[in-house]
Amino acid sequence: MGVVGRPHGVRGLVRVHSYAAVPADLAAYGALSDERGESWTLRWRGDGIAELTGANGTPVQSREQAAALTNRKLYVTRDSLPEPEEDEFYLADLVGLQAVESGSGKALGRVLAVHDYGAGVSLEIGAEGRGTLLLPFTRACVPEVAVAAGRLSIILPDEVEVPGLEEELDGASGEKAAS
Repeated sequence: MGVVGRPHGVRGLVRVHSYAAVPADLAAYGALSDERGESWTLRWRGDGIAELTGANGTPVQSREQAAALTNRKLYVTRDSLPEPEEDEFYLADLVGLQAVESGSGKALGRVLAVHDYGAGVSLEIGAEGRGTLLLPFTRACVPEVAVAAGRLSIILPDEVEVPGLEEELDGASGEKAAS
């Protein structure tokens, strides 16, 4: 739900990037946990600036303590989140779903991970005995998501040849590329 950023000032305040629909609502979830299992409460002190208090009730009090928390991911329990609408879902709900080819119903594997590097969400789909498949999470490639049924349908994209790229690659390596 959030990530602790760099320290702000010398008294232990930190910048926090909230992934909540309304960023200020991050504090309303109550106890947050991190990947180490530590529990935190957050109190906003300004726009994107927060005070973090540990489970022992003691707030982070120095710049050094705050710096040690940089890049710490903050989580809430699933039951703290509102239920999604009928045609909505959380991206985390996609992990583990069976991926089937749209139309034929051929099993392609299961969703292993959901990646979001800023340019759009992609799904990593894997099957035993096969390499992984990385697909953009768009309606063109994933026209149907049925979380309750445990599957999503996939339309595999056509391969695209970029004119001139093969010659560029041939010239760069000095070898002929396999066709």
